[in-house]
Amino acid sequence: MSTSTKGTVLAVAVLAVALGVAIVAARAQAPTASGQAPAPAQAQAPAQPAEAKPKLAEEVYKNIQVLKGIPADQLEPAMDFIAASLGVQCEHCHVQGAPEKDDKNQKRTARKMIEMMNAINKESFEGRRQVTCFSCHRGASDPVAVPLVSDGTPRPEAPRPPAPGGPNAPRPPAADQILPKYTEAVGGAEAIQKVTSRIQRGNLIFGGRQVPVEVFAKAPDKRAAVAHLPNGGENITAYDGQTGWLGTTGQPPRVMTEAQTAAIKLDSDFYFAAHANQILTGLRPGRPEKINDHETYVLTGRIAGQPPVRLYFDQETGLLVRQVRFLETPLGRLPTQIDYDDYRSVDGVKIPFRWTLARPNGLFTIQIDKVEQNVPIDDSKFAPPGASPATPPNPPSN
Repeated sequence: MSTSTKGTVLAVAVLAVALGVAIVAARAQAPTASGQAPAPAQAQAPAQPAEAKPKLAEEVYKNIQVLKGIPADQLEPAMDFIAASLGVQCEHCHVQGAPEKDDKNQKRTARKMIEMMNAINKESFEGRRQVTCFSCHRGASDPVAVPLVSDGTPRPEAPRPPAPGGPNAPRPPAADQILPKYTEAVGGAEAIQKVTSRIQRGNLIFGGRQVPVEVFAKAPDKRAAVAHLPNGGENITAYDGQTGWLGTTGQPPRVMTEAQTAAIKLDSDFYFAAHANQILTGLRPGRPEKINDHETYVLTGRIAGQPPVRLYFDQETGLLVRQVRFLETPLGRLPTQIDYDDYRSVDGVKIPFRWTLARPNGLFTIQIDKVEQNVPIDDSKFAPPGASPATPPNPPSN
């Protein structure tokens, strides 16, 4: 692998993990992982104003055939879903440097498979998405059609363990019991409100490597993660209170999709411990689960228009130990799991010094070493280069 390729892989990993957002890195002249090919990144249309009708995939990208009619910003998440389902990279289907070409059989096959999947869901499940690429592939490029030969005596499937406490166990507590305990575990509403800014410094760790990372946060809802790459460049994942955006040294900033923005907005709420029931609606308790050594209570809620979000709270301490959310794509949901650990008290408020993000394409950890709170942070830290803090990047040219 060339040095530039390694840098690109590193950039993708950093962007994907920095704030736990399902993020697609800019792919200038790089193919995607399905039967549809994007134009080069620099040729993509600029971001549209909120009131403008979003452009469709076939209006922005070249040679779109079976995914016509979907919003353009949903194409790359769909490619990510295929890549995760088949365990492949972009070059499996696409020609390097010419992603719009149809030279590879895998690309033509991918189109047929998408059509088959759509037909199954339409004809057998009344249009509900019950069958996806992952249903058959399970992380392999070639699905297994023949049962494997056993190397021992067949064993019946183990029964699912009963719910903790048995059938007569008391119902898990409701959200209005779990969330106040979480707020108190973090330090209490009064202590939380006394902190208005935070700078965290540490390392982003993945694949045996690590790079320095800084996370800037400012009340009520601004956040930016800056990863410092070995080549001297930076990758930035940020939310300025209105717009989520991605930045890489030497490239123009990119506006996040609506789904990506919803995820980073969730991460960016500075007082999430006191606001969870305002951000997530319809919170309801689920079946308690054990995570590592933690017995947890589970709450499931929604951000308007987005898939459900699950929160896992340690039954003993009340602290949040896991969050699971999903990115909706035209082909299926991509999960993101964030585990929070190493809670420490800083100025009377407990925050995680380590969080691990797992997605179908990898696992990453951010370990914080130093925290400063109530320090001045200019709003320009959260705004894309060349824009005022409240101005979205890539404004239309006309």
